[in-house]
Amino acid sequence: MEKVIGQTVRVVVERPLGSTHPNHKNIVYPVNYGYIEGIIAPDGEEQDAYILGVDGAVAEFTGRIIAVIHRLNDVEDKWVVAPEGKRFGISEIAEAVRFQERYFQTEIITE
Repeated sequence: MEKVIGQTVRVVVERPLGSTHPNHKNIVYPVNYGYIEGIIAPDGEEQDAYILGVDGAVAEFTGRIIAVIHRLNDVEDKWVVAPEGKRFGISEIAEAVRFQERYFQTEIITE
């Protein structure tokens, strides 16, 4: 995996905080979730990212990659993006993304 932690990226939000998953209506997004335009992930789609540290729904967000959620039983990883200078511990990240990542075996990689 290339070194992405620490890079600044712009996330286009396709599932804002409070929205439901398009195929699984029981999954409600407690964080903003989207993709990084122009970066293709191993699944052939643009790279997905969770946004932590933003308390309201947004359409896009520019922030720093603070972690990578490596899925051990899937082809893609998820990036975790936060406002510049904002830090989250591994347990905080795990809890924030549990709503969706509980369906996968994961490890969270930070700096």
